[in-house]
Amino acid sequence: MGRIILKNILAEGIISDILIEDNRIAAVVSSDSHIIMSEGAEIVDCTGKAAFPSFVNMHTHAGMALMKGIGEDMAFHEWLDKIWQVEEHIDDEYVYCATKAACLEMIKTGTTTFNDQYWHMPMAYKAAMELGMRPALSYVVLDKNDPGESERQKEQCRQMYEMTREWDPKAQLLISIHAIYSVREPMMLWAVDFAREHGLKIHIHISETRKEVEDCMREHDGMSPVEYLDSLGVLGPDVIAAHTLWLSDNDVRILGERGVTCVHNINSNLKLASGYRFRYNELKEAGANVCIGTDGCGSSNNLDVLEALKTAAIVQKAWRDDPAAMPLEDLAAMAGINAAKALGLNAGRIETGALADLLIIDVTGYQFLSPARFLANLVYSAHSDCVESVICDGKFIMRDRVVPAEEQILADARRVMNKLQF
Repeated sequence: MGRIILKNILAEGIISDILIEDNRIAAVVSSDSHIIMSEGAEIVDCTGKAAFPSFVNMHTHAGMALMKGIGEDMAFHEWLDKIWQVEEHIDDEYVYCATKAACLEMIKTGTTTFNDQYWHMPMAYKAAMELGMRPALSYVVLDKNDPGESERQKEQCRQMYEMTREWDPKAQLLISIHAIYSVREPMMLWAVDFAREHGLKIHIHISETRKEVEDCMREHDGMSPVEYLDSLGVLGPDVIAAHTLWLSDNDVRILGERGVTCVHNINSNLKLASGYRFRYNELKEAGANVCIGTDGCGSSNNLDVLEALKTAAIVQKAWRDDPAAMPLEDLAAMAGINAAKALGLNAGRIETGALADLLIIDVTGYQFLSPARFLANLVYSAHSDCVESVICDGKFIMRDRVVPAEEQILADARRVMNKLQF
């Protein structure tokens, strides 16, 4: 069993020693208490450093990591058609190398767990495992209203489920329903039944654009996407709903009553001009579990959760005309304990028994030259390059800003970019 002691590290405002045993936090004590036995442990001097729970990116398309800049300055549905055309030509090798590049970017910016929705899932699993991350990967249902494709995907989904039963315990399988406009109703219902029969969570885009809502209301007797999915019995605490941007009061009520996890993807929404009035206060008060995501690099251009947190907060404050909107504690929860709850993980906190998924933050730079709270400086003053080291599942996956085989990951990514046709 591996043992690591992070000595003299700032944790929750106290200079502490953190003992990691295997993949868990075994103890957190004041550094002057001298009660942690160091025998057999790797001791890491963290003077001038702070500990923070690693980020959970709750909505990604990791395989799009090499599609930055494709489809710029396009409206959402025009952009989506462009992306689908590009994706017709990708293969296993592309997704493997692109996902490794995405994992590299996420580790460098402080993310250890990501909730992904993309193609060639076994390749994404291989990439994430090689870099030591904690992936939540989906089999994606997207039949584009083609009954023949529905049947093909049902069989493939069954096969993928059997394969994932041999996965490393760090990884988990979800079932993704792309959206109500891209999946036939019978296929959506089959996917939900399959997920619940096998105890899998459900990941779906909901109410991302005004057009999606208007089209749904026209096609389904005035029901919004949330109301329509609820009428089908889709919504529940096992559902992770990406975007949930265009919501009525009744939509908010339903999402709260059903205990749905709603993922805010602010940078993607802003860049595609999908909208910006995410109803955070209302969703939280209604009982929904609200988290943060970056979306894929095809729309957000990066996978930096810290950047997303800052943008989410300042946009929320601006449109509400309320500087108290989306306070610091809520931001930390969106990228931490709320996300961990959505994925069924004991993470997002620095306490005994929690998973050892941690960031070591360098607080000696100019970004932290302030008497203000650590969290205020981290979110509003710092950038993700203050993340010095990253621990996932009790193991260092980045030390002193170095990720193993980084140069090879980048070289492979550059090579497979030639496969992209746009």
